[in-house]
Amino acid sequence: MAKVKAFTMPKWGIEMAEGTVAEWSVAENEPFARGAVLALIETDKITNEIEAEADGRLVRILAQAGEIYPVGALLAVLADGEASAAEIDAVIAGFKQADTSFGDEAPTVAAAPAPAPARTAIPADANISPAARDKAEAAGLGIGDLSGSGRAGRITAQDVDQALRPVPDAGLVGPLPATPASTAFASPLAKRLGHVHGVDLATLTGSGPKGRIGKADVLAAIDAARPVPAPAPKAETRAAAAPAAPAADHVEIRPMSSMRRTIARRLTESKQTIPHFYLRRRVRADRLIRFRAAAEGTRPTLNDYLVKACALALIEVPAVNIQVHGTDIHRFGQANIAVAVATERGLMTPVVTGADRRSVGEISAIVAELAQRAKSGRLTAEEIGGGSFSLSNLGSFGIEQFDAIINPPQGAILAVGMARPEPIDDDGAIRIVPVMHLSLSCDHRAIDGADGARFLQALAALIEAPQLLD
Repeated sequence: MAKVKAFTMPKWGIEMAEGTVAEWSVAENEPFARGAVLALIETDKITNEIEAEADGRLVRILAQAGEIYPVGALLAVLADGEASAAEIDAVIAGFKQADTSFGDEAPTVAAAPAPAPARTAIPADANISPAARDKAEAAGLGIGDLSGSGRAGRITAQDVDQALRPVPDAGLVGPLPATPASTAFASPLAKRLGHVHGVDLATLTGSGPKGRIGKADVLAAIDAARPVPAPAPKAETRAAAAPAAPAADHVEIRPMSSMRRTIARRLTESKQTIPHFYLRRRVRADRLIRFRAAAEGTRPTLNDYLVKACALALIEVPAVNIQVHGTDIHRFGQANIAVAVATERGLMTPVVTGADRRSVGEISAIVAELAQRAKSGRLTAEEIGGGSFSLSNLGSFGIEQFDAIINPPQGAILAVGMARPEPIDDDGAIRIVPVMHLSLSCDHRAIDGADGARFLQALAALIEAPQLLD
C-alpha cells in the first residue's frame, strides 16, 4: 500500500505568514526522484525551490500557480507509489491546517469551558523563559509539545500561546490542471517566464554555465519578439495623422504585489508601534574620498566603507547593535549590517554578517553578490534575516539628507545622503570640503539618546580617519 501524505505551504522564518505558488515543476502523477524540484514558492522577499525528500509523485495538485496561500495550507497530496482516489480523498478530508496567525485575536466560536489540564513539569535544564515555563506547565504542555522561536531556540511565552491555539479547518480548492513540463536546460524562473510569455525555450541559447538558459535569456527573447513601432509620419502629414490624446482622467490601477503589500504592512506597523527618534550629524567626507581614490586594484564603493564603519561603531557602542522582541532586547556580539537595495520588486535588505570582522574588500564582494541576488529574486531566508542594524544610502540618487524608517525587529537604521561641498571649521580655518549628512533613526523603547549620540560620534571619527577601516 502506498504511503500518502499532505504537501503543505512551508514556513521560512518566524515572520512568514503566506507564500505564492509561483510554479509547479512536475505534473500531476508524474514520477519524480529524491532531490527533484517540485515547486517554486515565492514569499515577500525570496524565491525558493522545494525539493523532494524521497521518490514519489504528486497524486493530486490542489493549489493554483500564481495564487497566495497561508503557511500550512494544503497544496497537494504526495504518494510514494500508486494511490487510489479513496486514499487521496481521505487525506484531503482529514487534513487539519495549523493556525500560524499572529496577535491575540479572540476565537470566533465560543466554546464551553474545559476542565483545567493536569500541571506538567518542564525539565530544569530546558531552554525556556520563566514566564513560558509557568504558562506551559499550567496548560499541561510538555517540552516536546513546544518549538522555540527565540535566540538559540529559546522557548518564549509567545511560543506557548502558539501551541495552545486551536487548529482550524482548512479551506480547500479544486484540482489544478497539470502545468506543461519543459525539458529545456533552464532555471525554474526562466521556465516560468517562458511559459507565461509563450517563449519556446528550445529555440534559445543559454548564456549561463554549460549553456543553461537564465532569466536574462528569456527576457531578451521577449524583447526581440515585440513588434517594431511604425516610423513617425513626416512633418507635413503629422497633424492629420496624429492620434487622439488619452483622456485626461485616465488612471492606471495596478494591485500591489505580495512583496509590496508586505513592505506596506511592515513599515506601517513600524511607524505606528515603534517610538522613533532621530539624531542628525554632518561629517566631512573628503578624507574618505581621497583614501578610496588611493586604493589599488578594484576599489570598494563609499558605501562599502560605510558598512565597515557602521560595523566597528556598533561594536564600540553595543547598545545600538540590537533587536527588539516584545519586552526583550537581543544584543549581538557581531555586527550584522542590512544594506538597503532597490529592486524592481521593491526595497530589499540583504545582510552582511560579521561585517566588523571582514575587510572592506570582502564586504565589497559580498555586497555586490547580495545586490545581484536581490535584483534577480534569488536571496535565501538566511541572507535577509538576522540583521542587527540597517544602512540606507541614497547619495547616488542626489539626495542630500533624509530620515529612514526602522526595519523591525532591529533597533536602528542609518540614512546617508550624498557628499556635497560645504564650509567646515578645520582647526580655526574655514574650508569647503565634501560633507555627508547622517540621520540615525532609533527605537526609543530600547535605545537612549545618549547611546545613539555615542554611536554617531564613533561613526564620524571612523569616517574622518578612514585608515582605521583598512
